[in-house]
Amino acid sequence: MADTTSDPIAEVLGKLPSGCSILTARHEGRSTGLLGSWIQQASFEPLLLTVAVKRGRPLVELVEGSGRFVVNILGSDPKEMFRHFGKGFGPDEPAFEGLSCRETEFGTILDGALGFLECTVQFRTEAGDHWLYVAEPVSGRMCVESEPYVHIRKSARSY
Repeated sequence: MADTTSDPIAEVLGKLPSGCSILTARHEGRSTGLLGSWIQQASFEPLLLTVAVKRGRPLVELVEGSGRFVVNILGSDPKEMFRHFGKGFGPDEPAFEGLSCRETEFGTILDGALGFLECTVQFRTEAGDHWLYVAEPVSGRMCVESEPYVHIRKSARSY
């Protein structure tokens, strides 16, 4: 673990609260998901959000191919999803095995999610070691009564 006292900017930046969500995508019969914490509303009109995904993650190829994805917002007790998605999945590994979920043309909707948003990508830009997608939610709904999970990191240098 990095010593945050020698990196005060990373220490402060790590205290910016974020949620945690499971991002999913599918394209040409393939699907995957990942645990994401850098997701935020970007505008009121139209309603847009931003999602940052580390370059090289298998999800990137599917989002690039389909131009869409699903954001599954996690509730206040995300332990099961953290255990399942925390290790990450390689290309073509079964990311949803053992989970209650349903597939859509946008990706996978997880039954235990607080809510979901099906999104279409408007554009992508470089953001350091991540791709930043700006997307428009085209459908979604609340699924479970719960407070959202809030994530605070020790340092901005790691998830």
